[in-house]
Amino acid sequence: MKETESLHVPVLVDEMLAYLAPQPGRVYVDATFGAGGHTKAILDYEKRCRVIGIDWDRVSLEKYGDPLKDIYGDRLHLVWGNFAIIDRLLAKEKIKTVDGILADFGTSTMQLKDRTGFSLYKDTPLDMRMAPSYYQMTARDVLAQKTEQELATIFWTYGQERHGRALARALVYARQKKPITTTGELVAVVEQVLGKKKSSIHPATRVFQALRIYVNHELDNITSFLPAGMRILSEGGKYVCISFHSLEDVRVKQFFKEKEKEGEMHILTKRIVVPSIAEVQRNPASRSARLRAAERV
Repeated sequence: MKETESLHVPVLVDEMLAYLAPQPGRVYVDATFGAGGHTKAILDYEKRCRVIGIDWDRVSLEKYGDPLKDIYGDRLHLVWGNFAIIDRLLAKEKIKTVDGILADFGTSTMQLKDRTGFSLYKDTPLDMRMAPSYYQMTARDVLAQKTEQELATIFWTYGQERHGRALARALVYARQKKPITTTGELVAVVEQVLGKKKSSIHPATRVFQALRIYVNHELDNITSFLPAGMRILSEGGKYVCISFHSLEDVRVKQFFKEKEKEGEMHILTKRIVVPSIAEVQRNPASRSARLRAAERV
């Protein structure tokens, strides 16, 4: 499993285990399987539980899921599909309830490195679809088809990019001369407007984030996932969500608060849980991770 571990280091593992609290004979769902880091941690922590790993990326399930199946056997069950319909996916597997659900909404390092259109530092075609079989529109299509106003709205809504209007104007102007088809071409336009990298955060980071979220309907999927998960979570079951920016976290926060007010959940994390200084030093990518957890009552 060295390749898996080198490509993607799971975040907030100890904190996740503390709130999920895996028990013998119980069934848990890793709704965002990815490279399997969290799933492995759960199975190692409680030797007599089972985990259902869900991912809409077939490559992830084959590349990282199959080796874990060889280790854990029937304690791990892999399911291909979008976690937004987690209840329907498990219904097809004849599973009515589970004892805990984990979701890590972050984009894994392996996706940034291996897939086309995600990395700022690797010139590849502007795709950005995490699951091509689910969505037709690519980032290239967005840049080619959306109006200046629509692009500015996307950059602000999903990337909180305050220079979104200027960037949209520059991109529309650039595409009139030549279609923007690669990550390198997109970065070049952004750098023309905002200047080149002067800090640890590249000037095109927010634009890439906005396009990725828009192309993959990430926020819509989270909004659908949260109530869908509630429909299969057993009494006393734990719901653990890890977010990486405020757009994701606010949806989890509001959902948990609403369900607690309705008497359906009890919030376990009165304060948001963040990585320790030691974890951030070991894994700088964890610095923006935020964990919230609640219990079904």
